[in-house]
Amino acid sequence: MSFQNIFLYTLVPAVAVVIGSIIAAFRTPGATVRSAIQHLAAGIVFAAVSVELLPDIKHERLPLPIIVGFMIGVGTMLGLRRLTAKVGKDGETQTRRPTSLITNVALDIFIDGLLVGISFAVGATQGALLTFALTIEILFLGLSVSAALCRAEMPRSRVIVTSVGFAALFLVGAFSGATVFSTLKGPAFTIVLAFGLAALLYLVTEELLAEAHETSDTLLTTTTFFVGFLLLLVISTLAES
Repeated sequence: MSFQNIFLYTLVPAVAVVIGSIIAAFRTPGATVRSAIQHLAAGIVFAAVSVELLPDIKHERLPLPIIVGFMIGVGTMLGLRRLTAKVGKDGETQTRRPTSLITNVALDIFIDGLLVGISFAVGATQGALLTFALTIEILFLGLSVSAALCRAEMPRSRVIVTSVGFAALFLVGAFSGATVFSTLKGPAFTIVLAFGLAALLYLVTEELLAEAHETSDTLLTTTTFFVGFLLLLVISTLAES
């Protein structure tokens, strides 16, 4: 796929984070709505992992690179979690801004972009489906960080400018992933795929679902997880037919 087409695909989630920011800057969604969005995003991303990424990794049949890449992915995500927690602890004593949230979202956005770039290196279909999956998650990130910044009394204009920065960071990550990893083959590429698998699993279990469960589950919010999974499964099936 050409870089022009990749740009058009990745522009969708980049715009989504800005839209989410604008919505939250003027009207913050309620806890139940946020939980439903998180469950939906978790289901879509989990389906992308199961349907698209996992079969490609198994097809390589290289156990050692899979182990190495997976361990690097888990270690990276846990390390980033520790780093952002430390940044938040140090920064929030000196400023009213939710520093840890801003740092977390910036890193999440960049890694999401990187994963989209990696998926386009695998194939156009995989890239398009993962882009769709992460668009919902990135929309929620835009909602979350903007709501937090507004609670910290940051002006709406600066909140929206911050979201534009996140969008640019996503595009940088996507093009970095597409250019750097598109030339890899064999064990090196398998390591990258396994890294992406671990990062996405961490995103689902330790971020989306963990935050979603901070609000009491309802039948509706729980159902949205399975709706999201089924939605991407059906889209993937139709794309391959």
